[in-house]
Formats: sequence, C-alpha cells, structure tokens
Amino acid sequence: MKISPRAFAKMFVRTRNGSETAVRLGASPEDAKSIEADLMASAAVKREIRRLDKEDAQTLCYVKTGLSRLAFGSINEAAALVFDEQPERSDILRADLFNVSEIKRVKGGGVEMKFFDRQKALEKLVELDPDLKEVSAAQEFLNAVYGAAQDTESTDGDVCE
Repeated sequence: MKISPRAFAKMFVRTRNGSETAVRLGASPEDAKSIEADLMASAAVKREIRRLDKEDAQTLCYVKTGLSRLAFGSINEAAALVFDEQPERSDILRADLFNVSEIKRVKGGGVEMKFFDRQKALEKLVELDPDLKEVSAAQEFLNAVYGAAQDTESTDGDVCE
C-alpha cells in the first residue's frame, strides 16, 4: 500500500494520530504502525505538516477574529437601518452587518433582523483559546466554591422544625 506524503500529512494534521491516518487512507490496521513510522520519518511529510500547521494557525486566527466580532461587535448600524423608513442604498452598503444572521420583510411592511448569538460566539472563543479555557475553568471552580459557601451561610441560621 502506497500513501503519498502529502495525503498522509493532510490527514495527520486533522487526526494527530499516525496509525489512524494510515488506516483512513487505506492501510490495513496490521500495517498502520509501520507505515506511520516510515512516513513520520520522511522529510517531505514533516515539511508538509509544518506548512499545514502554519496555514491552520492563520485560519484559526481568522476564526477567532470573526468570533470576536460576533461576540463584541456593535449592532448600532444594523439597528439604525431597521428604524430608518427609507434607507439609502449607500447606507445599506456602508453599514457593518457582520453580526446579522438574517434579514426579512414581514407582511405588515416592517423588517425583521436577527443577530448571531453572542453567548455561543463567546463559548466558541473559549473552546479555541487554551488560555481562556484555563481562566474559565478557574472561574467555574471559584463560582462553585463561593456558591457553596453562600449556600452554607444562608442555611446556618435556619432551624428545621
């Protein structure tokens, strides 16, 4: 079974498991370990993995930027368009509508505009950023500790009859 270095590197970047990559590309499970060892030792595979990782880092940067815009971006221009009776074409083209997920005319003559969910964007940002994950986990721990302490304080003076 011959697997191209490029195909192996591309799949490996997704799975980060050489044996699984070899099997997914058609190798038998019995041969997967030796194919992994051969291909992971290849300079061409190493070069391609580095190149793909660098591209992936740039793509991840774009994704984080987009999620940040969804989470923290302004909706002022979009809201202004909704309340404008007759917006000019140039105003619509100039407006920042990045946070808008849907626009539709309703039967009564109005316009309905839906926005992307900021909470979901923030959750995805936390998933993608290891530093934010650590802060989030620490915050959850503190909330649990202080929440439990507050529960205990509020029940200390209670008398059950």
